[in-house]
Amino acid sequence: MIRKILVAATLAAPLLATPAFSAAELGKEESCKYQGQVMAAVQQARLDRVAEDKVEETIRASDPEWPENFSNAIPQLTQHVYQMKRRDLKNIDLGEIFETQCVDNWDQIQEMKKNLSGN
Repeated sequence: MIRKILVAATLAAPLLATPAFSAAELGKEESCKYQGQVMAAVQQARLDRVAEDKVEETIRASDPEWPENFSNAIPQLTQHVYQMKRRDLKNIDLGEIFETQCVDNWDQIQEMKKNLSGN
């Protein structure tokens, strides 16, 4: 179950984030690092028992260090993370997993984005 959610989230988050910086400007490692930080923040909100409808507000209020456009993925990631049991989230680092999957699948994600935009 975790794998299915992470695969879906890995593909969805970069596509939902409005690119204030292009992938070329940020680069794979930096972009994936930010995506991992967003996922980790959502996971921490779940572990901290933040109400699902307050996650985005709570994370944005914490003044995260990633570029603002990465926060656009919070609602989508929240839906996936909040479907998981808290006990399952206690022993994994979704941020690290998400970042690794992003790096590993970078070329495929960029190709998908390109195809979806019609370029």
